[in-house]
Amino acid sequence: MGQMTLTFIGAAETVTGSKHLLTLGQRRVLVDAGLFQGEKKWREQNWAKFPVEPGSISDLVLTHAHLDHVGYLPALVKHGFRGTVWCTPETIELAEIVLMDSAHLQEQDAKEAAEGGWSKHNPPLALYTQEDVQTTMRLFRPVDFDTDVDLRDGLVLRFTRAGHILGSACANITHDGRSVLFSGDLGRHDHPVLKPRGVPQGADHVIMESTYGDREHPEPEGLPHEAFAETIRKTVARGGSVLVPAFAVDRTEAVLKVVSEMRREGRIPEVPVFVNSPMALAALKVYRDSDELREDMHVDDLASLKYVREVRSVEESRALNDPTFPCIIISSSGMATGGRVVHHLEHMLPDPKHSVVLTGYQGVGTRGRSLLDGAKQLKMHGRYVPVRATIVQDSEFSVHADCSDLLDWLRDLPRKPSTVYLVHGEKDSAEALRERIVSEFGITCVVPRQGEVVNLDIAPAQPAAPVDRPELVGSPVVIPAPTGVEPRPGRRLTTLQVVNRLARALEEGNGKALGALLAGPVRVGGVETPASDWAGALRGFELVDLVDAGRRAVARGQAGDKPVVLFLELDGDVVTAVDQVG
Repeated sequence: MGQMTLTFIGAAETVTGSKHLLTLGQRRVLVDAGLFQGEKKWREQNWAKFPVEPGSISDLVLTHAHLDHVGYLPALVKHGFRGTVWCTPETIELAEIVLMDSAHLQEQDAKEAAEGGWSKHNPPLALYTQEDVQTTMRLFRPVDFDTDVDLRDGLVLRFTRAGHILGSACANITHDGRSVLFSGDLGRHDHPVLKPRGVPQGADHVIMESTYGDREHPEPEGLPHEAFAETIRKTVARGGSVLVPAFAVDRTEAVLKVVSEMRREGRIPEVPVFVNSPMALAALKVYRDSDELREDMHVDDLASLKYVREVRSVEESRALNDPTFPCIIISSSGMATGGRVVHHLEHMLPDPKHSVVLTGYQGVGTRGRSLLDGAKQLKMHGRYVPVRATIVQDSEFSVHADCSDLLDWLRDLPRKPSTVYLVHGEKDSAEALRERIVSEFGITCVVPRQGEVVNLDIAPAQPAAPVDRPELVGSPVVIPAPTGVEPRPGRRLTTLQVVNRLARALEEGNGKALGALLAGPVRVGGVETPASDWAGALRGFELVDLVDAGRRAVARGQAGDKPVVLFLELDGDVVTAVDQVG
């Protein structure tokens, strides 16, 4: 099928709008079709002409159902895409909920903008409609985890559990010996709702998220979510209410779980809890029937909590805009970009007795980020609203992998990729993670630009042109005069040379080459072992570190079928001792 290339159409240089176009000859496969959110320059991309004709895309692979990964799909369908959409069964169910809600909000916003006269468009239009979503859902096909799916023409797709939200997956696409792995959004090592993520197959190229690439999630000091609990106690005591903007998919479930635990432990007073998000209520039903949940997670327990109330109608929602009694309101969206939570903010922010608790990442340009950064007023529905309510962030809710989680995921891959491309992260975050990957793994790592195209072929080096007269190639070698330092007797290699040969032998599992460098004992678990037997079992090593001015080295790889670490001592041109652990 020819050359394999990848074009970064979204989530490059930003955390939103994930779209990656894989091209193999005439085949075009799009991985994720996310909506741009946040800053205006990105939101305007939702209305720009798509870089290729949507009808020329044969397949679309979805990693999960968050809006910044699936929200642009109906717009593609509206403009001609009719290929197959591949994703997990849970993603299909959640995507329908998310997309219908998105279309409804866009239709509603267009109507309100027309009535209020605050849009520069005449008339204001929705990016897509609920009818477009219904057409889109007919293109979906379910794929189970850890199952190879034939996409025709030798293309094979395989999903692995990503542990971010229900149904979220890493996607491995292979063709004719070439492979590319898309991490999607990765979950934390200890997700509050879901079972842990899986380990994907290795790949030549990895496209990896970097949302929290420059930071670690804080470990709670004392009781978990104490900032949240304290905010509830103080707000209720002064007669106010607590508004919790929360993503309808996954985050609302986690918030309800924490609220129920805090109430059971007597850490917060018993006040009504309103779930004001039709999308979240629909998602709860999908979660209820899933086998991806942790053993201690029971959705029915959350939905049947005392004082928990579902808010479905618009009239009920309006009644909560300015609550006259203390309560907790959980409403989407999580970054306050749209939905019912915007109406609540409009009425509650001016009143200092109320509080707003932000429960996750707040993208640049969103209302949530503005509140987090200390904004004194916010623009909503064409007018500015003063911010007098208390604003608190509870960082313990995040289900995005932090820097350590990301590095662990990369470390766990069965083989080291040749290149890692970092997407879905702001500039500082992606660059910080790039430096960590280069220093710790020695892997080529790139932060691609929006619209950049890269070649994913692993091609052999070009053969050299034939040379008739070798003696005419190059120039005579001039050896510099001695510097006065006598070379060590018998020394043949410099430290740099022996290290380079050591690294190549370890990387290739070349027992013969490695044996030629050994001049000392090999100890495996403290027991001395014949060097020849030991060296032949090594596979796929990488040199991790060189210390003591080149007198010691550390390497990591496979011995037989298990991962091990080697500690090596060097003296001049030989390895004088090896200790293998693991």
